[in-house]
Amino acid sequence: MEKRDLYDKNKNLTGETIYKGEETPEGKYIVVVLVFIQNSEGKFLIQKRSARKNGLYATTGGHPKSGEDSIQGIITEVKEEIGLDVKPEDLQLYFGGRSETERVFWDDYYIKLDVDNIEKLKLQEEEVESLHWFSADEIHQLMKEEKFFKNHYEEFEILEEWLNNR
Repeated sequence: MEKRDLYDKNKNLTGETIYKGEETPEGKYIVVVLVFIQNSEGKFLIQKRSARKNGLYATTGGHPKSGEDSIQGIITEVKEEIGLDVKPEDLQLYFGGRSETERVFWDDYYIKLDVDNIEKLKLQEEEVESLHWFSADEIHQLMKEEKFFKNHYEEFEILEEWLNNR
C-alpha cells in the first residue's frame, strides 16, 4: 500500500504519513504533482485515463510517495504511467498552490520534449488507456465536450497564461 507524506499549511513535512485512499486529516496536506509535456510543434502529450480512473483526458500526474519530494514524485509518475524518463533539470515549476478544500498543495511542471514514437511507450494499464498529442485548441474542445479532467484543465489554463507571459 502506497504511503504519502503529510505537510503543514506552510508545506513543511510533519513526519506523519497516510496511506493512499485515506482521508487527509484536518490541518494537514498532501502534495499533488502534474506535468504538461509540450513538443516542438506546440502540441501537448495528453493521456486518456483508464475507465477505472474516470476515462477522461488529462495530463500525467499523481502524488509523490513517502520520502519523495515534488520533483522526484513527478519523475516517478511519468515513468510509471507513460514509461517516459525525464530529467529533473528539464522540468520547470510553473505553478505552486494550496487548496484548503482538497487539503493539497499543487506543484505543476512544464517540460519541452519531443518524443519520437508515443506508440512505443509502456503505459500503466490500470491508469492509462492511450496517449495523444493535442494542440491547445483541441484541449479546449475536449473540455467543452466534458471529456477533459476539470482539475487538470484548470492547471492547463494557468500554464497557458504562464507560457504567454514568458
